[in-house]
Amino acid sequence: MKILRVEQYKPPFVKEIDPGLESLQSEVEGTVQAIYPYADPVAILCNDDGKLLGMELNRALRDDDGEIFDAIAGPFLIVGLGDEDFDSLSDEMIEKYRDIFAQPEVFIRTNSGLLVLPYVTDEFTFSSGDEMER
Repeated sequence: MKILRVEQYKPPFVKEIDPGLESLQSEVEGTVQAIYPYADPVAILCNDDGKLLGMELNRALRDDDGEIFDAIAGPFLIVGLGDEDFDSLSDEMIEKYRDIFAQPEVFIRTNSGLLVLPYVTDEFTFSSGDEMER
């Protein structure tokens, strides 16, 4: 199954995995939770207990207006939806969600809430897709 894997501080990348539950649990490092925040036939698979376990926040989820409504802790997957189960992503969905999650983010807790900033190092600046500019 061809999926998009999103890790902290890295651009998303395409990965081939086995479609079984054991493989999915290995990828998210625990119990799998499926989230369906988009109209497209895709799901976000993440660790169901990621926040409770103290996994580092990875990416913010935003609504159509760009407002943050949640954040995902730990590594997560973008997978396609088949007739009865999770499926490979189409090339179109890979490109779309690679762009959506291209910019790694850093999360800072403040007295007024959570501040989400682009993650940029002295060494690399992230752009769309897997490309990194020096």
